[in-house]
Amino acid sequence: MKIQYDIQFKPELQQNAWEQLKQFTDARIALGRVGGSLPTRPALEFQLAHAQAKDAVLKILDVQAMMEKLSHLQTDLLHIYSCAEDKDQYLKRPDLGRELSETSRQSLQHYHAGHAAEYDVVIVAGDGLSARAIEDNAPHFIEKLQQCCIDEGWSVAPVVIATGSRVALGDEVAQILNAKMLVMLIGERPGLSSPDSMGIYYTWNACKGCHDAMRNCISNVRPAGLSELIALQRLMTLMKKSRQLQLSGVKLKDEHEMMVESQFSGQEKRIF
Repeated sequence: MKIQYDIQFKPELQQNAWEQLKQFTDARIALGRVGGSLPTRPALEFQLAHAQAKDAVLKILDVQAMMEKLSHLQTDLLHIYSCAEDKDQYLKRPDLGRELSETSRQSLQHYHAGHAAEYDVVIVAGDGLSARAIEDNAPHFIEKLQQCCIDEGWSVAPVVIATGSRVALGDEVAQILNAKMLVMLIGERPGLSSPDSMGIYYTWNACKGCHDAMRNCISNVRPAGLSELIALQRLMTLMKKSRQLQLSGVKLKDEHEMMVESQFSGQEKRIF
């Protein structure tokens, strides 16, 4: 029998030929190798990213801190809960995260009864699968969004902070508060390079039982992803068009245009 020798790798660090491409992406490419294994640094970085993603999912939303960050806004702040009683139940029973708890439902109904009004916009900030994303990104975004809505002459409902929330939780909130436009800010499922990613879901005439085809989504809003400015511009473009057509979802297209300067020609180009 002929002996087959194992492949012998060089023991020193071997750089990957794609090393220069790492500056353009957070994806784990061109990690290199030492012998037949991953180098120590990228191995430790992977473990850290995994821990950050797990922490983002399990973190409990600091509602008091959110309230303090939003306290300077000229609006009431409401706190609601879903039917998911704790994080473990929230993760195992997604359906419970879509339902308002009876206490929260009655609280919203009581508020609306004492402030009988019809609103143009309601903003709901829910923890979702990353409370960190909401704590880091939502307060400043809500402030800017509220001002943009006021500038458009739209009436804005109280800001609602939701615990144990899925996207659909905001639908009944909009229905109870009688708001035409629902903006649901929610923590997205963390990736291994994006534990702080916030998603924006917009729905016209939201009500309990709405399906996903009735929503428009803007995702990956965070400092290392889609910038707050561009996200706000896209959202306002959608909202203005939605108000005009009185619809949202698959029938409403994102027509936001962004001007950028080409690094090659020095000329501005329009990107849709």
